[in-house]
Amino acid sequence: MAISKFPLIRYKVLDRCFRTSYKKYFIDDLIDECNKVLFDMTGEEESVKLRQVRDDIAFMRSPEGWNIELQELYDGKKRIYRYEDTKFSIMNLPLNAKVMEEFRSSVEVLSQFEGMPQFDWLQESLAKMNMEANRETTPIISFDANPYLKGIEHLSTLYQAIKNKTVLHILYQDFNSPEPYIITLHPYHLKQYNNRWFLFGRNEEKNIATWNLAIDRMLEITASSDKYILNTEIDWTDYFDDIIGVTKLPDAYTEELILHFYGIAGKYVENKPIHGSQKSKWLNDTTLEIKLNLMINYELERLVLSYGESIKVISPPGLQQSIIKNLQNCLGCYH
Repeated sequence: MAISKFPLIRYKVLDRCFRTSYKKYFIDDLIDECNKVLFDMTGEEESVKLRQVRDDIAFMRSPEGWNIELQELYDGKKRIYRYEDTKFSIMNLPLNAKVMEEFRSSVEVLSQFEGMPQFDWLQESLAKMNMEANRETTPIISFDANPYLKGIEHLSTLYQAIKNKTVLHILYQDFNSPEPYIITLHPYHLKQYNNRWFLFGRNEEKNIATWNLAIDRMLEITASSDKYILNTEIDWTDYFDDIIGVTKLPDAYTEELILHFYGIAGKYVENKPIHGSQKSKWLNDTTLEIKLNLMINYELERLVLSYGESIKVISPPGLQQSIIKNLQNCLGCYH
């Protein structure tokens, strides 16, 4: 998304810099700070230029913005950017109609990601915007999300731990353990699947770099001063290429799967592929055959079972037998 779509984010970054009294922010520093935040969001480097920041400051100083007042401070010939009153913040002022209209569409989209730590402040901004809108609006876009997920409050802590390379002591209770236990983890990566979040990292005790923990099973998280072990083994971009979900078993290997889908389910899977390796072919008017190259894991089996009578596993035999056993156990619940 173009940088012009994120004015609120740039203004928020500048506001934070202007309120800082213990550090000198020159114009180049302001550009760097804006780019750091936007890089976390978009992956684009050096998106904001000098002219953009100067225009942003001019807008913030104008009546159309917030009439901010900056000190006339210099270090040699370099201007230091700081509020006259460092307790001042644009976030404490009403949003005028022009600002609200400019931001509304972009903030509405970004607010869908408010669970992500780099968007923590958007919730406050959006609430202020909505309260002062003086009118009710009906959302025109919805995202699949689970606002009731346990542990979502840990997401920001985990994100910052990865970013700052901080070892964590995590009090954890999996579904199979009667009592919680502590895991020392060197955090590397966060992954969302099926509306749940998972933290991947090095389990210090087992020395496994791909250990994963569901954040909804985390009870407490404590930062450790232990030396952080950098990830030099795993490319997370490729790690999930040959699996569905997050589970990669130690002895798993990639296999060719052949599945048959019947009726409407076939049309659905043709339009919404299960995996990037999917190759589809209609055998007749009602049967779609797909071939996949994947490792078999728990999430794959759950996905197959979710299609009920609309799917048949042709191969491999191991997956077919596992699905048959699950269906037999399910049928047994009704007898």
